[in-house]
Amino acid sequence: MAAAAATPVWSVDPRTGKRREQVAVEATADEVDASVRAAHAARGALADRAARAALLRRAATLLDEAGEAVVGVADAETALGPGRLTGELGRTTYQLRAFADIVDEGAFLGVLIDHADPGLAPPRPDLRRYKIPLGPVAVYAASNFPLAFSVPGGDTASALAAGCPVVVKAHPDHPATSELCAALLRRAAADVGLPAGVVNVVHGFQAGLDLVRHPLISAAGFTGSVRGGRALYDAAAARPHPIPFHGELGSLNPVVITEAAAEERAEQIGAGLAGSMTLGVGQFCVKPGLVLAPAGATGDRLLKALTAAVSDTEAGVLLDHRMRDAFLDGVRSRAALPDVEAPVTPGAGGEHTVSAGFLAVPAARLTADGPHDLLLEECFGPVTVVVRYTDEAEIGAVLARLPGNLTATLQLGDEEGAGTDGAGRGARLLAEVTPLAGRVVVNGWPTGVAVAPAQHHGGPYPATTSTATSVGGTAIERWLRPVAYQDTPPALLPPELREDNPLGLPRRVDGRAEHP
Repeated sequence: MAAAAATPVWSVDPRTGKRREQVAVEATADEVDASVRAAHAARGALADRAARAALLRRAATLLDEAGEAVVGVADAETALGPGRLTGELGRTTYQLRAFADIVDEGAFLGVLIDHADPGLAPPRPDLRRYKIPLGPVAVYAASNFPLAFSVPGGDTASALAAGCPVVVKAHPDHPATSELCAALLRRAAADVGLPAGVVNVVHGFQAGLDLVRHPLISAAGFTGSVRGGRALYDAAAARPHPIPFHGELGSLNPVVITEAAAEERAEQIGAGLAGSMTLGVGQFCVKPGLVLAPAGATGDRLLKALTAAVSDTEAGVLLDHRMRDAFLDGVRSRAALPDVEAPVTPGAGGEHTVSAGFLAVPAARLTADGPHDLLLEECFGPVTVVVRYTDEAEIGAVLARLPGNLTATLQLGDEEGAGTDGAGRGARLLAEVTPLAGRVVVNGWPTGVAVAPAQHHGGPYPATTSTATSVGGTAIERWLRPVAYQDTPPALLPPELREDNPLGLPRRVDGRAEHP
């Protein structure tokens, strides 16, 4: 019986919808198995922290050196533009170097030592705890960030930093970019004496399912849609041995604009909202998708400014034509709901483009179950929904019906932000939105996720499937598990837990912090 023909993987230009080149073929089950086994075999080589740090820094250097080629290929596949992609490449290499610094410091290992104390009741044994890597990690690349959330992105960087080899399921929207970046990462591994199996790439929908089900995969990171992420999450949980699945699925990222804020700076807020919701043709995961704004004259001023700013936004190309069709269908169905107006109608800007716009609806339509619940679901692309409220009770009623989010934003008046308004409105709203999101923004906009130690990019479901972050130094914690050694002879202890601290690690001994 003849073998089934391999399914080609094409690089497609979203500006024209035409195929650019065949990049690869979809991986078979055997090829997925081989990639996972190569990653599994590379675990021992990644045990050396110095080698991991060197790999991350070398990968950053090679990506920087190949920057023009990487940006060119990524732009041809995503239409995101050289300016945006050059910035994303800088963010990506910064992430790699930041995780190298984290590896060097060693605090992520969480070393804790409690010496034996027979005088306690009950007596305490000698206990020594630190964190070890889980094993090979499956990474599912994002469509909207072909670098920072894809093959060389934060999931890969943090997993390698933790000592976990990766197998990346490339996104079909940028397969050529994925292969180019994978080649650079594998070259970096060779340059520092590590096996190429520390980074592996597979293509194809079925390959993604085979990957999360593979018994040697120990954890997974995903950025994408609710539907796709939930299918993989369920598959990870249904395994004979379930694994952690850290998925970023979808988010409305609500914004609350108070009457006082609109009164003080309606034009500024309108322009800022337009810039945030149309950034990257509305394809950022933290795009503000639902905005609570006051009804009446003050809110009208704000909408006038928003209308002017959005109307001046040029039509743009979405990441692929499937997303374009979904955007147009989503806008059409939302605009058809009763009492929904379109001050600026979003829609088709041309054969391959879309135009930005926004919808407006009275808050009363969203305070109870009904067909308008569609407005409480993310619509990927350059559109937002402005909900006009008449009082604070309507704000609370709408917020109470929202799912989990990556961000929530408050635009407050000067006195509300200073806590001197007398009514405590600012503090009350802050307390109301905090349970809804992983990051709360005040008098700013959510687009732009700084790579910093204190960053948290996650939120209640469906924003993410876990409480972890995918951005910032603590993202490394997703790929580690703690282990404690009790009354273990000193000669048998891992170097990280030995009394003389030969690796010079920061640690906490008998409750007191020690720094080398």
